[in-house]
Amino acid sequence: MLLPGARTTRLFYFHHGVTESTEMLYEQEMTQKIIAAAIEVHRILGPGLLESSYERCLCHELNLRKIPFQRQKSLPISYKGINLGCAYRIDILVAERILLEIKAIDAITEIHKAQLLTYLKMSSLHVGLILSFSARLMKNGIVRLVL
Repeated sequence: MLLPGARTTRLFYFHHGVTESTEMLYEQEMTQKIIAAAIEVHRILGPGLLESSYERCLCHELNLRKIPFQRQKSLPISYKGINLGCAYRIDILVAERILLEIKAIDAITEIHKAQLLTYLKMSSLHVGLILSFSARLMKNGIVRLVL
């Protein structure tokens, strides 16, 4: 269950070999834990800081909660057989399954959602969160996208 007011967009492309319901349940539970950690960071720091500050504090909070993550994980891009190297870095990758895009912006727009969808497709991941810590209430700064 997501927080009241948290926005979710679902675009389902089921993949083979894994029970979708078990995988989806795990990702929902992990998403709840991530959101709880983000709310804690926002509760203590409030809005108005740089993205990098929130990213670092969220990583610390995830670590305190023993949630596995990688920070600034490189995402190589291949285009028509040419490897472009590390063209992007994932802000935070949780449990090797959930991509977090950290923002400190007034409003999450369609371009931010499109950006996250592109990163999900490029990484072959299925769940991503945009977390904007500039929202007055953290629940209003959360968008969850599912491919």
